[in-house]
Amino acid sequence: MTRVKRGIISLKRRRKILKQTKGFRHGLKSKERQAREALFHAGVHAFHDRRKKKREMRKLWQIKINAASRSQGLPYGKFVNKLKKNKIALDRKILAQIAEKHPEIFAKIIDGLA
Repeated sequence: MTRVKRGIISLKRRRKILKQTKGFRHGLKSKERQAREALFHAGVHAFHDRRKKKREMRKLWQIKINAASRSQGLPYGKFVNKLKKNKIALDRKILAQIAEKHPEIFAKIIDGLA
């Protein structure tokens, strides 16, 4: 029988892990077992932070809308309530962009609610 040299796949897997941990500190970038653990933890944090990012963006939109609506004399809660009663289906992201970049249009929206 001919000789079969093994280990190509496992070497590729190890190299892939070490390539992903480039830039990590200490042994986390060079020792395969520690690198695998570090990658696992990094993945967990990345998953959680993608969800946190959505939460934080919604908070930011609410703050922007509140600031713009208060400058027109209408608090955030009452503004959102009037939007729902008048069946205006603009989400918070769009409202925040309008409030920030086009305050005159935002003022017209508030005037239309009254």
